[in-house]
Amino acid sequence: MTQNSDRPSDSDFFQFEADFVESLRCIPMQVRLKLDTCGVKLKLEHWHRLSADDRQGLAQLSCDDSAAYAAQVQALVQQVQGSPAATLAIEANPAWADSEGVPAPVQAQAAQAGATITLDQWRSLRPLQRFALIKLSRPSHENRNFYPALVEFGLVTRAIAGHGP
Repeated sequence: MTQNSDRPSDSDFFQFEADFVESLRCIPMQVRLKLDTCGVKLKLEHWHRLSADDRQGLAQLSCDDSAAYAAQVQALVQQVQGSPAATLAIEANPAWADSEGVPAPVQAQAAQAGATITLDQWRSLRPLQRFALIKLSRPSHENRNFYPALVEFGLVTRAIAGHGP
C-alpha cells in the first residue's frame, strides 16, 4: 500500500482483512469507503449474491466519479436482488477525512485495547486507514480487527496481552 495517497488504490486491502480477501466473502474496507462516498448502503446479503468477478470488479473500480460508481453498484444489485440497494446520505465532512481530531469512539476503543492515538498519529494516517478505525470502533461492529489495525497502521508497537499474536 502506498502511504501518501488520499484515495484507495485498486489493490488496497489491509492485512487484518487477509482471512477473507481471497474470497471477498466480506465487504473490504476500501469498498465500504467507496460505498459511503457514493451513498449506497450495500448489505452483506447483496454482496454475497454478487459473483466473485463482480465483487472483485467493485474492489478494483475507481470511485473518482462517485455517481458512476453508485450506478454500477446499483445495476449489479438490481440484477441479483430485483431492486436497488438503499441509499445513504453522503456526509459533507466525514470524520475519516478530518485529520484535526481523533473521534471519541476511536479513542474509546483504543483505550479499551490499552492504547492511545495521538493527534500526530491520526494526522499521519491515510483517509482509508482513518475510515477503517472509525468503522472498526462502532458499537454495532464486532471490533475484533481494531487492535490488529492499530498494529498494522503502526499506532502500537508491541503486543498487549489478549491482543495480537
